[in-house]
Amino acid sequence: MGGGHVKKALITGITGQDGSYLAEFLIAQGYVVHGIIRRSSSFNTQRIRHIYQDPHEDRPRLVLHYGDSLDSESLMRVLHKVQPDEVYNLGAQSHVRVSFDLPTYTADVVYLGTVRLLEALRTLDRPVRFYQASSSEMYGGVTTEALDESSPLVPRSPYAVAKVAAYYQTINHRQAYAMFACNGVLFNHESPRRGETFVTRKITRGLAQIVAGREQYLYLGNLAARRDWGFAGDYVEAMWRMLQHDVADDYVVATGETHSVQEFLDYCAGLVGLDSAACVRVDPIYFRPTEVDHLLGNPAKALRVLGWRPRTTFRQLAAMMLAADLDSVGVDPRRFEALHGFIPDPEPR
Repeated sequence: MGGGHVKKALITGITGQDGSYLAEFLIAQGYVVHGIIRRSSSFNTQRIRHIYQDPHEDRPRLVLHYGDSLDSESLMRVLHKVQPDEVYNLGAQSHVRVSFDLPTYTADVVYLGTVRLLEALRTLDRPVRFYQASSSEMYGGVTTEALDESSPLVPRSPYAVAKVAAYYQTINHRQAYAMFACNGVLFNHESPRRGETFVTRKITRGLAQIVAGREQYLYLGNLAARRDWGFAGDYVEAMWRMLQHDVADDYVVATGETHSVQEFLDYCAGLVGLDSAACVRVDPIYFRPTEVDHLLGNPAKALRVLGWRPRTTFRQLAAMMLAADLDSVGVDPRRFEALHGFIPDPEPR
């Protein structure tokens, strides 16, 4: 870490999928990680519970602070207390379908929350490197071409519109105030820690419930939609690499492959000997008012400039998620030969 200085990172959205993997990664790099969590009447820290301080360590490796992206004062208070070297803004209302029902709230959290954080950073008297979680949804899925940093942004949901605004706000702060601020335009990234309302996790969890005899059918929306799916554990390394580079810039993070929801479903069903056609029902309630049909990323810049590359294949990702969900409902994944190499680690999901 150089000169004995222990780096400090602050993560918004630390209780989410990406926040938990990023916290693990940064701790492994020697950081002390601070996270902002919202006050709640119930615990929502299950994804990070396993990385709290080891009692044999002489300093905490994970420190949590109450705050909210809707509250500038709380952001400023935490920043001044922590004095971080790096800030990763991962907090959001991140469900695209829900953003149609909650457009104002989504805009407030996703866009104005980013503005509040950027402005709070400007009050610090030290240089801080800032990462903004941008999204492939900003492209709108209006083309089948591989999308890169120069591709046009055509947002097709309130979530995507808010992400576009936050993306440009990050660039504006970089240019106007010489802030080290980067956008990571991440294409879909999944894991056993993915929220249960996202389609990949709906599929693996639903199939596990069927195998366990708890459910008969799995209800899904647009099976023809195509996505560039990677593993969240791989993608957080790209976030970190952006902030270690000499120059602040924006990067697409993706696998360069696209697969349909139907493909993901069929592959997972086949792993446990199910017929996807027999156990799936399509429900129009899960369709979006404006669909994003096709997303494919071109990560050439990240590969070339950052030296980052995805390590987990589409099939490995699907098998990993399915094995974890089978385990969570009491079904031993080793019952299925194709899942023998994907026995989940004993950690919260």
